[in-house]
Amino acid sequence: MAEKIVLAYSGGLDTSIIISWLKENYEGCEVIAVCGDVGQGKETEGLEERAKAAGASKLYLEDLRDEYVEDFIYPVVKAGAVYEGKYLLGTSHARPIIAKRLVEIALAEGATAICHGATGKGNDQVRFELTIKALAPQLKIIAPWRIWDIKSREDAVDYAEAHHIQIPVTKSDLYSRDRNIWHISHEGMDLEDPANEPQLDKLLKLTVPPEKTPDEPKYITIGFEKGEAVSLDGEKLSPRVLVEKLNEIGGAYGIGIADIVEDRLVGMKSRGVYETPGGTILYYAHNELEYLCLDRDTQAFKRHVAIKLAELVYDGKWYTPLREAISAFVDSTQETVTGEVRLKLYKGSISSAGAKSPYSLYNETIASFGDSHELYSHKDSEGFINLFGLPLKVRALMKKSMENK
Repeated sequence: MAEKIVLAYSGGLDTSIIISWLKENYEGCEVIAVCGDVGQGKETEGLEERAKAAGASKLYLEDLRDEYVEDFIYPVVKAGAVYEGKYLLGTSHARPIIAKRLVEIALAEGATAICHGATGKGNDQVRFELTIKALAPQLKIIAPWRIWDIKSREDAVDYAEAHHIQIPVTKSDLYSRDRNIWHISHEGMDLEDPANEPQLDKLLKLTVPPEKTPDEPKYITIGFEKGEAVSLDGEKLSPRVLVEKLNEIGGAYGIGIADIVEDRLVGMKSRGVYETPGGTILYYAHNELEYLCLDRDTQAFKRHVAIKLAELVYDGKWYTPLREAISAFVDSTQETVTGEVRLKLYKGSISSAGAKSPYSLYNETIASFGDSHELYSHKDSEGFINLFGLPLKVRALMKKSMENK
């Protein structure tokens, strides 16, 4: 019986040539291509014909968009998790859901191995393989970039041309891109030198350069229930549709362009440009609502947790006890994060235009500069400061006594 290999297939340069390479190097194998649709848009068009033309026996095109937003994106947004202060984890949290579906199909097909096109220098190899190990440790993993003779994207183009394989890139446009419903990333070519300014007019796919956006601001209102965005300008929307609409709006106003030099898990720094228009808006709005609804200690601790969760997601550790425990903690903090946030979008920037919540901890009677004897007396602060500052006072007295000796 021929060995069955399930391939994570995107239709991009790498996975297009991998089908032929597998057929050459694993004699008699059957290659089953699987594309997890997490919002690549037109990139999924014509994939079945191209996969079969390259030698695959079949293609599974799996619509994972709703599950991706609801079960992977929203938990990370609720946590406020951002990697190294800039990266909104668009590729990172897309890989576990794709890998999970690869495993499910591999088991259903009786496959012995899963193959992916991630390079040996990147993070995605870790994300795919940790998920496979967590869900189906018996499956073999094939990573061609770690074992074949192809050394560059130019070599990959040459291989495709020699084998008459249709690919969506040319040597003049070899940016490595990853697109989904949340974002699009750009790496390679002139971006490999951090001294180069990104050529935004040439690069951007989702977003208009800020200087070319409308001269009038755009106001929007996002409604939240328990930390999850549920409406836009009063209209109830599914999470997926809401993200799609925010991408359109944010993209038109130049929101969410990030030029990042990040620390890859494998030890090197890499430079990329990310477009996350809708995601940037969601993070901002959610954060504004938490300012109203969370107490000081919870907010402070949650910021520490957010950093750790971002690292876990970035490192491919989605299916781990710690990630699950952190998500459970985050959910408990979101019970009162319900309300509306109004935002102003203008020339690539976001600013708050007001927020309200039935669970708001802001009390105007207390916060007002006016007198409010029943809830707060100005005189109370004197005793509080005396106790709060007592360690400082004792230390100062000690230093003074030592100086007088």
